[in-house]
Amino acid sequence: MSFKDKLIPNSLPRHVAIIMDGNGRWAQTRGEERTFGHRSAIEAVRNAINACNEIKIPYLTLYTFSTENWDRPQEEVHTLMNLLSETLILEAEELYTKGLRLRVIGDLEALPNLVRDQLEHVMDLTKNNTTGNLVLALSYGSRKEIVHAVRNIAENVKQGVLLPENITEETIAAHLFTHDIPDVDLLIRTSGEVRVSNFLLWQIAYAEMQFLNTLWPDFSKEDFFECVYRYQQKERRFGKTSHQIQNSLHRDNVANE
Repeated sequence: MSFKDKLIPNSLPRHVAIIMDGNGRWAQTRGEERTFGHRSAIEAVRNAINACNEIKIPYLTLYTFSTENWDRPQEEVHTLMNLLSETLILEAEELYTKGLRLRVIGDLEALPNLVRDQLEHVMDLTKNNTTGNLVLALSYGSRKEIVHAVRNIAENVKQGVLLPENITEETIAAHLFTHDIPDVDLLIRTSGEVRVSNFLLWQIAYAEMQFLNTLWPDFSKEDFFECVYRYQQKERRFGKTSHQIQNSLHRDNVANE
């Protein structure tokens, strides 16, 4: 039986985020250059998108290219940008047909003009789609995102639009790139590394985290479904006790009878 068949439809995560790690090591174990791993990872991306779409999870965020990745060898960066460009061309119609909306978070101005133009084209093409949201974190770093938010809030204070004592968690969240996207419920990282690498630091505050030994190019739909199944086995307490959670569930059940 597939893990998909074991899932409980009414307790699925709303937002899954994935740190897609291990392309280089996957290629090197096969005696290939790192760039071969990046090209071979496209199928894993499709697997994640299709799995998410099949069980109707509304938000999937993929850590596609970090601000730190600009420091990689120039040939690798060039290959990654070309691959992104090629993939956008190949997958645009598929995203549209599936009803998925493409969104991007990060410093788009740092991207090559061609890639930026293609991203804007696909975002415009899919802007009215409502089946699900595919969010690409591109030239993205969470610390820079938070700094950007703080600067905007500080400017509002400077202009007298906002009083310092009125700044809340909601104020900060409203100034993040993800201001209209729910916080992450499930964070998945492949390759065996156990760290979050400056990814959605604010948004994963209460996320369930799963670190897989699987290298990203080997990531399958069944891997995705298994992660969601394991997520559903967790009791998400958000700082409360198990007793409080159970009492709350009981009250909800009574109210719905």
